[in-house]
Amino acid sequence: MRKIHVIGIGAGDPDQLTLQAVKALRSTDVFFILDKGEVKSDLVQLRRDMLDAHIQEGTYRLVEARDPERDRAAGGAAYSPAVGDWRSARAEIYARLIADELGEDECGAFLVWGDPALYDSTLGILEEILERGAVAFSYDVVPGISSVSALVAKHRTGLNRVARPVQITTGRRLAEGFPEDVDDVVVMLDAHQTFRQYADQDIDIYWGAYIGTPDEILASGPIADAAPRIERLRAEARQRKGWIMDTYLLRRHPRD
Repeated sequence: MRKIHVIGIGAGDPDQLTLQAVKALRSTDVFFILDKGEVKSDLVQLRRDMLDAHIQEGTYRLVEARDPERDRAAGGAAYSPAVGDWRSARAEIYARLIADELGEDECGAFLVWGDPALYDSTLGILEEILERGAVAFSYDVVPGISSVSALVAKHRTGLNRVARPVQITTGRRLAEGFPEDVDDVVVMLDAHQTFRQYADQDIDIYWGAYIGTPDEILASGPIADAAPRIERLRAEARQRKGWIMDTYLLRRHPRD
C-alpha cells in the first residue's frame, strides 16, 4: 500500500527540522508541493532548500501542482462553505497526485509549514480522500515547530503565565471580542490587523512576520505604542514581497 508522511517543517528556518522529520524526509520517494503562484514562489524555494540541506540529490522526485484559488472575499455565513469548497478542490488534486505519481510500494510526503495539527488543512484533506475511496494509502504525522512556538521563542517569553490559560484563535474571531477569562491570546490568520481595536486597553503585543526566515520581522510593546510601528512594517513588507504571514500574542495586564 502507498504510504504518506505529513511532515511539519517548522516556521521557515531549515534548522527547525526535527531529527524525526529528517528521517521521514530520507525515507520519502516523492514530495508533493502545491505552487501558490509567482508571488509566493519563495515558499516553494524554501522547501527545496530544506530538501537540498538534508537529502542526497537524485534520491527522490519532486511533483508540483497549482494550488486552487480560495474565495477570500467570502465573509459571514459564506466563509465556512468557501473554505469547504477550497479544501475539496485541494482533495481532488491530492488524490490525483497520489494515484498518478506514487507507486504502490512507494512513500510520498507533504511538507507542512509549522505543525500539521495547528491551523492546517492537510490531515482533514487526506481523511476526505480516504472517505471517497478513490485511492488507498496509509499516513503518519511528524510534528513540527509551529509559528506560535517560534514567535514566543524569538520574543523570549512564554505562551501563558502561572496558573493561567492561553487561547489560540483567529483574527476573524478576535474581531468579535477578546476571549472571556483569558488574558494571553495568540492570534493567527489575521489579515486585518485586528489588534488595533484593543489599542485603548492595557495589553502588550508580541508580533512577528516571516518567522524563521531571512525576512523575519519582530515588534513588541503596549498595543498603543506598537500598533503604528507594526502597521508600517507590515505594509512595507507586503509591498516588498507581495504577501505576508504573521502571528502575534496579546497579553492583557491583570485587572484589579
